[in-house]
Amino acid sequence: MSYELGQGTGPLRGTKVVEIAGIGPGPHACTILADLGADVIRIERPGGQLLTGGPTDLLTRGRPSVALDLKDPAATETVLDLVERADVLVEGMRPGVAERLGIGPEPCHLRNPRLVYGRMTGWGQDGPWAHAAGHDMNYVAITGTLFGLGQVKEKPQFPGNLVGDFGGGSTYLVIGILAALLEARTSGQGQVVDAAIVDGTAHLNAMTSAFLAAGTFKEERAANLLDGGAPYYDLYETADGEHMSVGALEPQFYDRFVELLGIADVAPDRYDPERADELRELIAARFRERTREEWSAVFDGTDACVAPVLRMSEAPDHPHLKAREVFVEEHGIVQPQPAPRFSRTPATLGRPPAPAVGAHTVEALTAWGITNIDDLLERGVAVQEG
Repeated sequence: MSYELGQGTGPLRGTKVVEIAGIGPGPHACTILADLGADVIRIERPGGQLLTGGPTDLLTRGRPSVALDLKDPAATETVLDLVERADVLVEGMRPGVAERLGIGPEPCHLRNPRLVYGRMTGWGQDGPWAHAAGHDMNYVAITGTLFGLGQVKEKPQFPGNLVGDFGGGSTYLVIGILAALLEARTSGQGQVVDAAIVDGTAHLNAMTSAFLAAGTFKEERAANLLDGGAPYYDLYETADGEHMSVGALEPQFYDRFVELLGIADVAPDRYDPERADELRELIAARFRERTREEWSAVFDGTDACVAPVLRMSEAPDHPHLKAREVFVEEHGIVQPQPAPRFSRTPATLGRPPAPAVGAHTVEALTAWGITNIDDLLERGVAVQEG
């Protein structure tokens, strides 16, 4: 199978990225970069690792898989050879591990002073917990963000690993990488981007910090404007056990909401906190009278700020998402399109996820100009699968 550089169509076409494989936010960040047109080469340990790999792993789409034993000095040298040709390196190991492997910022910048070195961790590169293990909910927990999540007053609820790993983690890593690339165009110098999930999550939650500082935020669940505390910003069950989301915050949207719901003449003043429970039950009782499909038809395309709560398997068939082709079937997998969208350099889906770790070792290293591939394979430093 042939593999050539510069085949991406997005605004990062021609940008070259070396990804030292990890799990979660690091791969997600590199998927974003690949989706936007960058040439990403993914360096994985032979045999792969937990939660990654295989033809349905969308967090590894858009780039080739190269298997190298990074404990071997020859593999280290190969990575540094790739770094010489790259604009960005991304790694998500615990602080100090890349240095012990010989691919930390110092040797990389000696090879390529313009390199943007992206580091993805939970706790950050320093601080008393920097070397401790952790996962999404732990990082989100200590920033104060997790405490307020959910509508169950007795216990916080965590939304998978969306807020930490992908919201405060990979998204902020990509922002940092793009900013550093832009700065390097002027200065001619690269730098290290220390993207910590705790940093990004705290920043992501800045609006809550503002509400707290203003004295308008209650530190309890389902007690504030945007957490289900307001009856007109909440989820409601329908007759078939499904749910509708209601976000009728502004007065004009609320008026349209109660009109279409059929309670405009009997709804109590929404600004009267003493009658909030009464309003909530009125809304809930009305929603229980019809199915999700029936209510979806009532509110379809209106300014009432009401939308059905869909399952992942249902989302691709929603008329709006279908019209925009938010999800497409590509390489036999229903998956989200690259985002955001660009008018002049639109991003398109690249190669599918690798069928196996190391499936593209020879073709990718060849395309990047590595010349001693046969020797690496013979010595077991590199592995070609398939």
